[in-house]
Amino acid sequence: MDRKELLGDVERVVIKVGTSSITMGGSVPSSDFMDGVARQISNLKGQGKEVLIVSSGAIGIGLKAMNARPKPNEVPIKQAAASVGQGILMQKWNDAFQRYGLNVAQILITMDDYSDRDKVLNLNNTISTLLKYGVIPIFNENDAISVKEIGAVFGDNDTLSAVIASRADADLLVILSDVAGLYDGNPKDNPDAKLISVVDGLSEDIIKAAGGPGTKMGTGGMRTKLNAAKICNDAGCRMIIASSAEPDIILRTVGGEDIGTVFLSDNVISKKRRWIKAACPNGSLFVDDGAGKAILAHRSLLPVGVKYATGTFEAGAIVDIVCGGNIIARGVVDYGSEEINRIRGMRSDAAKAALNGVMPHKDVVRSENLAILP
Repeated sequence: MDRKELLGDVERVVIKVGTSSITMGGSVPSSDFMDGVARQISNLKGQGKEVLIVSSGAIGIGLKAMNARPKPNEVPIKQAAASVGQGILMQKWNDAFQRYGLNVAQILITMDDYSDRDKVLNLNNTISTLLKYGVIPIFNENDAISVKEIGAVFGDNDTLSAVIASRADADLLVILSDVAGLYDGNPKDNPDAKLISVVDGLSEDIIKAAGGPGTKMGTGGMRTKLNAAKICNDAGCRMIIASSAEPDIILRTVGGEDIGTVFLSDNVISKKRRWIKAACPNGSLFVDDGAGKAILAHRSLLPVGVKYATGTFEAGAIVDIVCGGNIIARGVVDYGSEEINRIRGMRSDAAKAALNGVMPHKDVVRSENLAILP
């Protein structure tokens, strides 16, 4: 498959830069590396392309600046380090891009922010406005204030970069890593491991090829990158994993050089369903087999099919839908947990009576508010 032809229509690109890339394997930001990124992005903008960045590094850089060595689960120090490191990181990015006459914008986000429908729509507006004025948005997780964000919900910035690529309707996500791409085995243990150039569908063999986390400074590994590929696939966005150590790697990947691993995408779902799949659920609905089959056929969930709800949530919240012990879908509910548990298992007339005759929607979750998992 010809890469130049495959990527010939790319107009909007998200670049994810990992901690090990920014520090070039050390513990402080590399001005040479960051200047190289800025130079290449300036070149892409000269070609008429729009570019967004997802940048890791704040916690590791902050720990070095504070001369702190936290224990594995010592969250407060990591949060403090994130607040220190984020300022240093953005100063370095700003200095690098100013050399090429470009402005940058900082956008810190948590999964809680992303899971709020109003906030995520405002995020769309912010991204669109920044790109309109030629500003480079630089995203990172807001680790300084959110305990669960550190290595837990988004998982790391591989996943965040895919979420941003999906939200921004990007054509391509480039994940710069300390490895050259996806191999058919672990190249550190197996010298005969071969680089996989093209991935068309995430088969079990591809998933098994992924290993654990990469470096001590970063949190991501190949498995998180495959999770990012799944998110991109739903958005119709292609993704490339490539080594940040390669010269001019951004220009070469976006330009269609056969380098790294490219993940194809031929499955596009609506932006709303992408948001539902990626957002953080507030509870769960357990449903019977009949309801489970209806949901997998993209039909609405009625009260009669609900066994019970767990968690405390209001109408408009996102919940997991569980059937036979498996999470089969995620959806936006039309009723809160208390109301759902009051009408569970009931047909429409009985459900309406149980709600004192006030039942604005016949469905617990409407079909347009359902996203099938995985």
